[in-house]
Amino acid sequence: MATDFPEYNVDPVTLGRFIMEDDRERREKCGSTRVSLCFILQAIGVAGKVIGNAVAKAGMQGLYALGGAANSSGEDQKKLDVLANDVFINVLKNTKKVPLMISEENEEAVIVEGLDHARYAVVFDPLDGSSNIECNVSVGSIFGIYHEDEKSVIEMDKVMQPGRQMIAAGYILYSSAVVLCMSTGSGVHMFTLDQDFGEFVMTRRNWTIPAAPKFIYSCNSGNADRWDLPPRAFLTYTRKCGKSYSARYVGSMVSDVHRTLLYGGMFMYPADKKNTKGKLRLLYECFPMAFLVEAAGGVATDGRTPILDLKPSDIHERSPIYLGCKRDMDIIAELFAKHDRGELTEGDCHLAWKGDAEEGAASK
Repeated sequence: MATDFPEYNVDPVTLGRFIMEDDRERREKCGSTRVSLCFILQAIGVAGKVIGNAVAKAGMQGLYALGGAANSSGEDQKKLDVLANDVFINVLKNTKKVPLMISEENEEAVIVEGLDHARYAVVFDPLDGSSNIECNVSVGSIFGIYHEDEKSVIEMDKVMQPGRQMIAAGYILYSSAVVLCMSTGSGVHMFTLDQDFGEFVMTRRNWTIPAAPKFIYSCNSGNADRWDLPPRAFLTYTRKCGKSYSARYVGSMVSDVHRTLLYGGMFMYPADKKNTKGKLRLLYECFPMAFLVEAAGGVATDGRTPILDLKPSDIHERSPIYLGCKRDMDIIAELFAKHDRGELTEGDCHLAWKGDAEEGAASK
């Protein structure tokens, strides 16, 4: 006899259950299965639990301190960066399914010997946004997964492919709740960690960016004077279009993209005079986030080319990125097109703040 408990979920869809159901649907549609991918995604879920616990206790455990080394980008590593990287590498190694890993924290690829049967590679940023963690800013992990269909060990050239070759991607957000967001190519799904019984439970299925997105832009506008004309012109547009755009910028890519998926708007990290090729890493930051945004009905480009169509030439290659709802991405695309036609000028990029008109009137 069934009993109604409206305040309690008596049939939770856990991460493990969803992964197996997703694989069964794939087998029914495509006639093939990826059981190994199930093991990998489950392992990433375990990594999220361990890292989420470490983030919550970082202050008490002295994990804010520097770890004494630098990562692949020359940035000082914190103990928490090192811990998160070790956790990711170890859980993936122990699946016996991943012979090749690429991490922001490692200069070279991580090769696992003796896995001649394995055909998966995982790329990841184990702890995005850690430079701000002392002030309890939300941080996260980002991952993408490649697969080699042929019966051979996956090699580096199979990873150095456009992002469209990924078969799955996602992130884990460590904040007031620990949220795992992922896609295996059809739909974006979000799971929240239930701390009481230690399972990721589905909270959003087949999520799409809202059809009526909020007017939000997310960027470090403090760098605007070093940007090219199109992103500067977009900021000008947000202040002159009469739509009351709001600026929301955390400084952790996972947090900013998570909000963009939920509410709409746009996140951008343009190239500038200091970082002429962009700052965010293409393989393990831009590709996974673009994969998710496109799966949620959005758009992700470098201003001109879809991010997922770019082909990296180095495992730590950087790229500018613009991603979000179609409404705002259409505006960015048009601004870049005008710039390429020579129709965009400095006059189009004056940052007209609301106070400008008031100050001008007061001076008369």
